[in-house]
Amino acid sequence: MALVLTGFNIKAQTTLASVTTLNKKADAKADSAATSSDKKTDVSANVKPAAKIADAPAWTPVRRLWGYAFGDLYFNAHADATNRGPETMYNGVPTYRNAFQFRRLYLGYDYDINEKFTAEVLLSSEPNANTGVNGTTSIQNGDNLVDGKMAFWIKNFNIRVRNLFTGTDLVVGEMSTPGFALNEPGTNAPTSLAEATWGNRFIEKTITDMHKNNSYDVGAALQGTFDPATKNFGYVFMVGNNSTSSLLAASNPNTGFYKIFYGDLWGKFLEKHLYVDLYADYAPTAAATAAIGGQNHSIKKIFAAWVDPKFSIGVEAYTQSIKNGISDAAKNVSDATVNGISVWAKATVVKDKLSVFARYDSYNPDTNYDPTLTYTANTNYGSYTPTYKETFWTAGLDYLAGPKIHFSPNLWLIDYKDQRASTTTGYVANDHTLVLRATFYYTFGK
Repeated sequence: MALVLTGFNIKAQTTLASVTTLNKKADAKADSAATSSDKKTDVSANVKPAAKIADAPAWTPVRRLWGYAFGDLYFNAHADATNRGPETMYNGVPTYRNAFQFRRLYLGYDYDINEKFTAEVLLSSEPNANTGVNGTTSIQNGDNLVDGKMAFWIKNFNIRVRNLFTGTDLVVGEMSTPGFALNEPGTNAPTSLAEATWGNRFIEKTITDMHKNNSYDVGAALQGTFDPATKNFGYVFMVGNNSTSSLLAASNPNTGFYKIFYGDLWGKFLEKHLYVDLYADYAPTAAATAAIGGQNHSIKKIFAAWVDPKFSIGVEAYTQSIKNGISDAAKNVSDATVNGISVWAKATVVKDKLSVFARYDSYNPDTNYDPTLTYTANTNYGSYTPTYKETFWTAGLDYLAGPKIHFSPNLWLIDYKDQRASTTTGYVANDHTLVLRATFYYTFGK
């Protein structure tokens, strides 16, 4: 950096000296011409003016407190009889319960230390709808304290080195992964991944988020563009703990022994109407037992969307391999292959006022499931279970009451289908969870 600054200083001094010399020569030539008896023409008109040294653009630091919140008045019209879907908001919520419920609260602060370094802090509270039924049901997931109240925790806390080299930033700390959520306008990070393009996170997570792909992690990442001037194409490479924000060995025995590797290639085509994103990750994990052997899980995903102010449509499809992920009743260990696909569309009805949206997801936790057997999960990956398929629908209206203030009546529905044959011990009949919601969402500070 010292060498570069010295070079700029020398270049500036050299340029200034050249300009001064040029002016002196021009003045001397003009004086000579003016005093010559055989030249009547004003030669100063033929002398080019000295080049003006442009001032560097002013740098304005960012000091920004921001946040957002979303939640609903919900009515659980029908609950799955056996409480399936531990990864969902309404797991454990009984039929006919209704309540006002926050589903997420964010409070963030962005701070530019100088032109090269910027810091980000994000506190999050993501409470679950199930805070216990008359004290008889345990709290399910979410950020609920033991008395059911909401709690903040650290979701992002990182430092960014802008343009470590041309078009690429280095980020160190706790940050969003490139799995679906990364969205950092004004940097070399992508702004076209699945969550930002779906644009309705206040309605529901993306399919990979719902099924526990990491949205954030502690580690280091290179976030870059191949064309810094236009930022149509780029990449992300990240190494993380695969622990999200947890430091407890009991909840994550991988911490300190294994790392997860994330990779992403993204592009914007056809005048930035077509978004394409290719993502993969790989994580070796601790074996559940010596008999099960080494384990790992990996995801390969493609996301594509056509984005237009009037109508947008997107498709997200992925496959996941979980090595030695399941065992049958005879203790035979096998790999599990997960497939999932999500299709969504949204359209503007009244510009800047009203839009409609709909989405369909299909999720199969084990494509090779033998319906005559009963399996158990060996992996500590999220809330994984191989037993039942899920089909998810949501649809609704999005009314923009003011800048960044949304109100959305919508329905939320998941069908559960047991993969076991109906004659197999433990089989559960098909059932569903249906929730009717009046959702609110507002953003402040950015």
